[in-house]
Parts: sequence; structure tokens; C-alpha cells
Amino acid sequence: MKAEPSTVVDSTVNIRLTDDPLEPLLDSENAAAWLSHPDAGAMLWFHGVTRRTTILKDQVNVTEELAYTAHREMAVKELQRIASEAIEEYSLHRIVLWHRLGIVPISEASVIVGCSSSHRVAALQAVASVMDHLKRDVPIWKQERFESGDRQWIHPSPTTDGPH
Repeated sequence: MKAEPSTVVDSTVNIRLTDDPLEPLLDSENAAAWLSHPDAGAMLWFHGVTRRTTILKDQVNVTEELAYTAHREMAVKELQRIASEAIEEYSLHRIVLWHRLGIVPISEASVIVGCSSSHRVAALQAVASVMDHLKRDVPIWKQERFESGDRQWIHPSPTTDGPH
């Protein structure tokens, strides 16, 4: 049974935790229009998607899917904190922070971050910072499920996103 999406939207922050695919929500929620701002010179989108291969201990593993679970209430509070801090630190006009829970197949997004700011450097830095904080601080846990049948829980850490 799917849980109801957890959504927080105000004039600057758009947060969503959902069991549904994120990509269709971009159009149905008209996210690009929501992110736009008359003073924005930069709008940046990041999609974190499930990749097919992962290297563990010098061995290439073929990923079948990822599975995410969360403490929803705490996760939304942390996402709100991260969004508020990013708005303050990078002078963002608006921020979208969406995370999918449940099974995420290959090539589908588990996270989408959108930022609008007056200048591109602020938006680029904000997205990187938000992703680091999200992976480190938000109580969302990821399990990699491989074609071999092996499974591995990934400990939240910015260091888990190395170039593999």
C-alpha cells in the first residue's frame, strides 16, 4: 500500500516525498513554471537516477533496482531545514526538493532538485550543497539490489557518490 505523498509548498519551497515516479510530476505539477522567478538569471535542475553498474571492492556489480525507505515526518523536516539554509546561504529565489521512496528502476529519478537564483554560480553551488546535505542528514535509506541477488544498504554519506 502506497503512502500519501508528503508535500510542503510555500512561496519559495516545494518539497515532496512520494512513492510515485518523479519525472511525470515535473509536467503535472508544472514545476518549471513554479521554479521561475522574474529576478532569476539561472534555473538549474538535478536528477539523481538509478545507474546500472556499481563498483564494490574493484568488482563491477549490475544493479537491478534501488529501494528507498524513510522516516517521513523527520525526512520532511530535514528537507525543509536544508531548503531554508540553501535559500539563505545562496540567495535562492525558489527551490524544489523531491525524493522518491520505494522501488526505483534503472534510469528513473530518485531525487530531483531545482534551484532558481539571480546568478548561475549560486544555483550550481546550491544544488551540490543540497545534495550533500540530503545524502548525509535526511533519514532516507537506500538499498541496492543487484542482479546477482545480493543486496546492500548504503550508509548515508556524501562519500558514497564517488565517480564509479
